Amino acid sequence: MPIRLLVFCLILLGCCRPARAQTTEDQTVLDTLYLQDENHRHVSEVYRYYTEPFAVKPSPERADSLWRAGAFQTGRWHKALSLGFLHQRVWVRIAVANTSAQRSRYVWSIYNFTDSATLYFRPHGYEQFQRVQASSWQEADKRPFPARSLSFPFILEAGQRAVLYLRVDHRAGALYLPTYIETTEQFLASEVQAPFERHWIWLLGFYVSSALFNLVLFTFLRDRIHIWYVVYVVCITLFLLMEDGFDAWVLPDLLYRLVWSVGQFNFLLLAAVCGVQIMQSFLRLRAGWPRLYRLGNWLAGLATGFVVVYAVLFPQAVQAGPTYPTVLNGLREVLLGGLALYSWVTLLSVLLSRRRRQLGAYYALTYFFFFVGFMLFWLNHLGLTNFNLVRPNALAWGLVLELLVLSGLLTGRFRHTLRQNEKLRIRQLRQRNAQSARLIAAQEEERAQLARELHDALGPNLAALHMAWQGPAMREALATSPAAAAVGQHTELLLRHLRDEVRTYSHTLLPTEPGLGTLSESVASLGKLHNLHGSPAVRTYCDAGVDELPTNMQQTAYRIAAELLNNAIRHSRATDIAVQLLRHPTELEIMVEDNGRGFREPARHPGIGLRGVRARADYLRGQLYIDSSPHGSSIVVRIPC
Repeated sequence: MPIRLLVFCLILLGCCRPARAQTTEDQTVLDTLYLQDENHRHVSEVYRYYTEPFAVKPSPERADSLWRAGAFQTGRWHKALSLGFLHQRVWVRIAVANTSAQRSRYVWSIYNFTDSATLYFRPHGYEQFQRVQASSWQEADKRPFPARSLSFPFILEAGQRAVLYLRVDHRAGALYLPTYIETTEQFLASEVQAPFERHWIWLLGFYVSSALFNLVLFTFLRDRIHIWYVVYVVCITLFLLMEDGFDAWVLPDLLYRLVWSVGQFNFLLLAAVCGVQIMQSFLRLRAGWPRLYRLGNWLAGLATGFVVVYAVLFPQAVQAGPTYPTVLNGLREVLLGGLALYSWVTLLSVLLSRRRRQLGAYYALTYFFFFVGFMLFWLNHLGLTNFNLVRPNALAWGLVLELLVLSGLLTGRFRHTLRQNEKLRIRQLRQRNAQSARLIAAQEEERAQLARELHDALGPNLAALHMAWQGPAMREALATSPAAAAVGQHTELLLRHLRDEVRTYSHTLLPTEPGLGTLSESVASLGKLHNLHGSPAVRTYCDAGVDELPTNMQQTAYRIAAELLNNAIRHSRATDIAVQLLRHPTELEIMVEDNGRGFREPARHPGIGLRGVRARADYLRGQLYIDSSPHGSSIVVRIPC
């Protein structure tokens, strides 16, 4: 896979050999650009250029004398002045002639950002140059000719000739100047059509919708790869807008100045940082290749820090001398190349390994589209080629293809993550159910043991004590005085009540064992035990179908009914309590009603009894409903069968 991509890339770059402004059949360079209303020749067929250090004081008269001395040379590329990595002032000279029969207004436009530029205009027969100065740092509406491009107006009478010198001062380290001369009418018409002809209407819509789509994915998954994707799209979109000059139309004035303070190519560097983070997350480098992961993070952090330092120091570096901007721009190119090299090394390492090879192949396809577009774009800016197959440039369309493939991959990752999360939730639910079953089983065993202790140990002892208290010796001792006899009678009543309470609690904790009774019999016995005390009166009713439920559901239903009945007896002060177990086609309904004083359940700290009822109902995916008023309460628990 990587060999095929490399071969295809070399073939594509081989097809992009530079096309010079003149062919071998026509080596003659025109001396004058004859301006017409339409279809005149391009600037690149006529202009000559000369470079000089920024330290030299700019003078159009000096530039004119250098031209006469033969210091100016012809341009290399068609439709652009591309000098690559150059930190010098550029002079561009053109002789023009108005061939129309009327006075015409023209503009000379530069379609890339420049720190400052000045047009020197001298009509034929004049000795002094007229001057028009502008800077891309100015907002579009404050320039000499308000437009997204840096445009310089000049007027020619019918048949008039003139000499134009354009001085360009730009310190970004990549001197690529698409430039054009046309009438004002032509320029305004082309500017109106530019967003459509250069495809920016739908390109910008695609970039924005792609970023929003990943914000939606992030809200579902909370996966940071989608945030890196959004930042990546924002950075590369800003870079492309700045490259084509549309940022002057789209961005507010304050934001426009801010992004240019950061620097156009620094946004490309930040996009590369985000691309590294996306690749690391997609290929899961942290788990499989920890050294590569740490190296990528180190490079990304270094590049991000450099962008901050560049934005702060670059204005001072320009004032300090030509060496410092050159160093800063050179470091930027090194970091950009280092991030590109790291990406390819990482992809090749994944592709050549057995782990995650398929993921590496998918991402290599994504990265390849961007890399080809980036290389064509960057070779143009370095002055090595001038290949423009599509508008606005190959990088914009490479980004489109990359985002299409990457969005598909992230959508697949999203679906895979959803499936994994669903499996994890099911596994956690099963583990929780198993733990709940073990906990309930342990509670049942503990309750059974406690019930046996109450029934077998404490119960007989209380019965023996009650019999001893009724013995002849005790009766003779208590008969000595009326007061002693009253105390003895009261103590006997307390012993009988305590014996009955122990018996009731033991039966509440331990219902009838399976095989020896049914759920309905256990509930009926529970009601009879409580009715021994007289008040409140307890009425029970169970549908015949409740005895056919599974054992664990019968135990849970009994515990819920017993707990609710116990709460009603202890707290409601009712005189009548009804306990009903109703079997419906799809659920079991447990209802306990009383005519007591009602209660208000605390929102944060409900009673222990109700917490236990809720826990048992939740274990069987049931629901608890409470309806309470000063005239009575009704508590219903519904458990699906």
